[in-house]
Amino acid sequence: MDNEPVIVTLYIKQNNPKSEEVQNWIEDFNKTNAYKLVIIDIDTNKEYAGKFEDQIPYIQAGPYQLHPPISKENLEVALKASLDRHKQMLESRNEQYIKRVERGHNFTGTDKTTFWITQHYMLLINSILFLYIAVPFLAPVFMKIGWEPAGKAIYTIYKPLCHQFAFRSWFLFGEQPVYPLEQAHLHYPITYEDITNHAKVDPLEARNFSGDTFLGYKVALCERDIAIWGSLLITGIVFSATGRKMKRIPILAWLLLGVLPILFDGGSQFLNSLLPIFPARESTPMLRSISGVLFGTLTGMYMFPLIEESMSDTQKILSRKKAVSEAK
Repeated sequence: MDNEPVIVTLYIKQNNPKSEEVQNWIEDFNKTNAYKLVIIDIDTNKEYAGKFEDQIPYIQAGPYQLHPPISKENLEVALKASLDRHKQMLESRNEQYIKRVERGHNFTGTDKTTFWITQHYMLLINSILFLYIAVPFLAPVFMKIGWEPAGKAIYTIYKPLCHQFAFRSWFLFGEQPVYPLEQAHLHYPITYEDITNHAKVDPLEARNFSGDTFLGYKVALCERDIAIWGSLLITGIVFSATGRKMKRIPILAWLLLGVLPILFDGGSQFLNSLLPIFPARESTPMLRSISGVLFGTLTGMYMFPLIEESMSDTQKILSRKKAVSEAK
């Protein structure tokens, strides 16, 4: 370990004169083999497709990183500093540092799993979102074909995740797609009050009512949740299809256009129950869907690029570790 060289990782591109120049500089500084040069060509490593191109050539030597523009002078300073620090840590028998160096030479099974996740995380997210959205639609299907235990099981599973109020849910296989409250002032022949035969809404009854052969059966997620998660899924698919290159929207845009509408539309329905001075209000399926789509879409446009930044950083660390282990 005392003669262990400093790992210098150089990220390059093919047919890039500056990459070749920097590589030659490092080799000139390495006459005593104090450094172990590990080269990662982003053109031949598929995990780098379309990434880090504006950072090439990029150098990592110990804790020091160099991004373009790179001069021979600042490269020499960084290499010497990394070597001095490396020798000092080894001479002082810094156990934490020694263990970190040893771990850096081994690409473990956990590293392989994490590396795979950094490459395919959007496939995992989109698959989970698809299942989360699709399963609630199976509840009315199962109820319709007579598989009531399966349908009721789905309603039960999703109850902690959604209020499932019948007057704010979509219905399949019935007379109407929705059965809103009279307060919503929508032109549907059957209102929720008509179903229950009383004007006062019982929240527990509204949650438990799943429908019947005449009215149809409700989807196990409410109108707004379907809009939120469905639009988030569509945004995730678009983000993946465009090579995960979507730029993150400003947080202010997310708050004003994504969060504020859903807070207003959803929150205003409860103001009257909290403070009677506010007029009673019931939103509509269209407004719930619009506010849900805005929130889901803009959340995806803010969140997915943020996750990509984190995954890219982790991928860079692990790809370096993988290259070092293969270069032993």
